Amino acid sequence: MGQGERQMLEKNVNFVEAALKEYYFNNFELIHVSSRTSEREFGYQKFNSGMVRHITIKNDKDLHFLLMTQMPSDVYCSNGYYSFPNLPMSEKDWKEADLIFDIDAKDLKLACRKDHTCFKCNSCQNVNEQSSKCVKCNSDKFDVISVNCQNCINEAKKEVKKLVQVLTEDLAINEEKILVYFSGNEGFHIHVINSEYQSLDSRERADLADYIMFNGVIPETMGISRQNNSKTSLPDIGERGWRGRVAREIFGSKSKRPKIIQEILLGGYSNFQSRLEEMRQKIGVRIDPKVTMDIHRIFRLGGSINSKSGLSKISCNNLESFDPFSDACVLGDEKVEILANCPISFILKNKKYGPYVSETISVPKHAAVYMICKGLADVPQDSEN
Repeated sequence: MGQGERQMLEKNVNFVEAALKEYYFNNFELIHVSSRTSEREFGYQKFNSGMVRHITIKNDKDLHFLLMTQMPSDVYCSNGYYSFPNLPMSEKDWKEADLIFDIDAKDLKLACRKDHTCFKCNSCQNVNEQSSKCVKCNSDKFDVISVNCQNCINEAKKEVKKLVQVLTEDLAINEEKILVYFSGNEGFHIHVINSEYQSLDSRERADLADYIMFNGVIPETMGISRQNNSKTSLPDIGERGWRGRVAREIFGSKSKRPKIIQEILLGGYSNFQSRLEEMRQKIGVRIDPKVTMDIHRIFRLGGSINSKSGLSKISCNNLESFDPFSDACVLGDEKVEILANCPISFILKNKKYGPYVSETISVPKHAAVYMICKGLADVPQDSEN
């Protein structure tokens, strides 16, 4: 069972829904329908229930009405454009879709993750720092709970920059057509709008994802042949695309090129193949390919709250200075009491929280919602309405 599927206690649902309703009511100017609204499919989820899809929304007023009446935990909009977005998938008549990329800190296999990951027992709900056995009931079934640290965000930002470089340099996409959003939880969503790649089908998008990830590279692409190892056309540092990136990674500078070429030739084909594979992990862009190839997916709407964290999916106008722990932290600051069981620490709005061991604490509403959404706190019994 994934973190997004965890059932939330009713008292917690009531508390978080009230915080979301207050945010949406006071911030309608931040939540807008996407362009070409009438051609898109909208959807939403409520806490502890499934997805509602195949909705058409005409304008911001319709969207705001949905937010107020349905009180969704999450709101979505398709990257695809359809003739009939409210019909079942087989009858929608797909026209084209924006290119979408998902970069998630949890997929980067960072060493820091172990320091801010814990495990919630499915049987007794106790939160443990390790996942072998619950210290309370000996169960071995857990939900994995992670919070992000600054290193997670910095590493995810590096992947975003690498992606934007490939999109602009290799695919000739104008940077103005590339929209970068913090996803509201673990990373970034990158939307490419109005590009010449809109009409690519799912298979072509899978090939594009492979190219961006630098998958399937073979020594021949870089000028090393299995048959004739004496002839080589290894790339130059100034070349465009992946050949140039590989050359810069291998040689560092032009002056070192002749010596390193000799070393590569002496090492042979299979050694170079292994080196390319290591390099792929480093210089390939680490996107989720399943997201990019899905032409019928509905994506979290910009400006809306992510129910896995209580943070907002927010546009990153300046990626360098963007700080999700402040910029995406949009819920209220008034103090509330919660019962926290949070063995890991995190930072929101420049304030450190945790660790807490089954203790009642008074924290700003945005921090309370964050911990409750993560499964690290509950509303105390006497706080129920």
